[in-house]
Amino acid sequence: MKILVINASPRKKGNTAALLEKIVKSYPGHSEVKVRQLIDMQMAQCRGCLGCRPDKECVLARDDAHVLGRELKEADLVIIGSPCYWGNIPGTLKTFFDRNVTTFESIGEGYIKPALKGKRAVIAVTSGAPFPFNLLPTQSTGTVRALKLALRAGGMKIEKIVNVAGAPRRGAENE
Repeated sequence: MKILVINASPRKKGNTAALLEKIVKSYPGHSEVKVRQLIDMQMAQCRGCLGCRPDKECVLARDDAHVLGRELKEADLVIIGSPCYWGNIPGTLKTFFDRNVTTFESIGEGYIKPALKGKRAVIAVTSGAPFPFNLLPTQSTGTVRALKLALRAGGMKIEKIVNVAGAPRRGAENE
């Protein structure tokens, strides 16, 4: 089984990274694990040019958005970890999703179809808000919603959602 782990946190050894590590360990017997730190990747912003439509790859110069999109297609399981930023995902993750719209969806016969059916996903979110406030739409529930929207658009089956409240106070060693 190929597992792709995407850490959308700018802190490579922070709470989100520690949570992702624990989740990966809960999937024994995998053959390959690839961890990607979005903070280290070079991705130009989407220009909204629609050059990728209907079913082409992004037309911008090749960069890590193309590489990560290909790795996503090759993975059996995708584990995406994100901190909560204003009840949403960080800009680096939004850029990845924007640049890979056609990786997630195809336009066939005049309507949008999911392009990643059969892929499995795990959502991992860390939030500074304490429980139960993290469950507000303006907190980590909003982050979970944004991730579900993109993954479900691709037809991915979300197997697990892990939503950790009060992460900065807990520390990575306690997750």
